[in-house]
Amino acid sequence: MELHFECTNLSVWKEALSTYKSRIESLNKPNLVSLDEFYSDQLPSLLHQRNPNPFITTPELSRLMQWKLTRGKWRPRLLDFVSSLDDSSVKSVSQKAFQSLPDISKAISELTVLKGVGPATASAVLAAYAPETAPFMSDEAMVAALGNSKDYSLKQYLLFVEKLQSKSKIEVLNSISIEDTEDLAMAAYTEN
Repeated sequence: MELHFECTNLSVWKEALSTYKSRIESLNKPNLVSLDEFYSDQLPSLLHQRNPNPFITTPELSRLMQWKLTRGKWRPRLLDFVSSLDDSSVKSVSQKAFQSLPDISKAISELTVLKGVGPATASAVLAAYAPETAPFMSDEAMVAALGNSKDYSLKQYLLFVEKLQSKSKIEVLNSISIEDTEDLAMAAYTEN
């Protein structure tokens, strides 16, 4: 079955989401499986263990960036920028961003003050902590939801979020395990 964003067939969305891990494996990129496990399983747990004042560290942000770049287009300068960030700044900035939620615009703006962190990387940070609110702005999910992926602006991200939030509120999808915007973004990723 092929998934189209307008689709309201629950089984199609569930099937697409269930193929996410195999899609990652099929890319045959070095370390992507372990980086994806870090991003999907370990990082959210680490962030939530730090409640009520969660933050991300520079090494964690660096691994997140490795995951993002390995999964998509490799741009080593971004990794260099992020890896060289002062840990206390990263912790402070990310703490402010997480505290800004559910105001996604403010949270993204907080994170993008860090060198090498644009809206797409900021969305990955937020999605690791609050997937029900902030989906990751991957090229594939952007194409599925909006028809393009070349505009990495805050304005385009907010449009993407609005589209996914509207989709997640559709009764047939809301009644299953596709309960947050990041699940929708992951399902859309598998089809592009």
